[in-house]
Amino acid sequence: MDWLQAAAHLRSLNESAVIATLVRVRGHAPREPGAKMVVSAAETWGTVGGGNFEAEVVDRARELVSAGSGGPELMEFPLSDKAATRHGVQCCGGEVSVLLELLPARHTVAVFGMGHVGFEIAHILSRLPIDLVLADSRPDAVEPARMEVLTRGPAATSIHLAPAPEAVLQGLPAGADVLVLTHDHAEDLILCDTALRAQAAGAGPGYIGLIGSRSKWQRFRKRLLEEGHSEADLARITCPIGVAEITGKDPASIAVGVAADLVMQWERAGVRPVPSAAAP
Repeated sequence: MDWLQAAAHLRSLNESAVIATLVRVRGHAPREPGAKMVVSAAETWGTVGGGNFEAEVVDRARELVSAGSGGPELMEFPLSDKAATRHGVQCCGGEVSVLLELLPARHTVAVFGMGHVGFEIAHILSRLPIDLVLADSRPDAVEPARMEVLTRGPAATSIHLAPAPEAVLQGLPAGADVLVLTHDHAEDLILCDTALRAQAAGAGPGYIGLIGSRSKWQRFRKRLLEEGHSEADLARITCPIGVAEITGKDPASIAVGVAADLVMQWERAGVRPVPSAAAP
């Protein structure tokens, strides 16, 4: 596949990659300006010229992939026997500049419960360039006509009619953010239990948010402790969710607070949703 197909393929797998573009050539060089390659953690597609300077480009690109963050970066190479890279010299006689652009993996947020609040939260989050997973056990809650508006934004949205929503949770990538707000407290409890067990196994969510009052959380704490979870485990669940300063109880106000809290957490952690313009 060519570099563009490779970028689209890696995006479909939600794997980070770097696009390297030969943006300037002076004198003799192996490729013309505009040549591109894609670099993932394990493979490359295309070429910006080959040889030792391309090996240097691949090394740096994989450092960016490993870090998962970083802005556009320009690398410059004199192609002469007097200018060695860590891989050696390249004696074409010219100079080249290569732009590296990271396409990080998209962050995943899963919303369990497409009631009034869940729908409003999903509506806001669908405007962000993330992978958005929406699940409910009720057919009418995820009826296609109702869900259509949630598929119009930059988010890659998947919608699940899930009689056993914990199965959807178990299929999420490690580090996903999970919001639990179903119509049924029994479902909420099962989801919290499943999320904590997945975290204990090292493959669970990064954040678990449970909608509800402090009294609801006290009941859940008691039940989850009875299921064998520790106090340290329970500290991984946030309940109530949202921004405390937003006190409105209508679905839209709650949704604004929950979405704002998530974005602030991403900012503190250095997580940046992939700009929609970067998607191939």
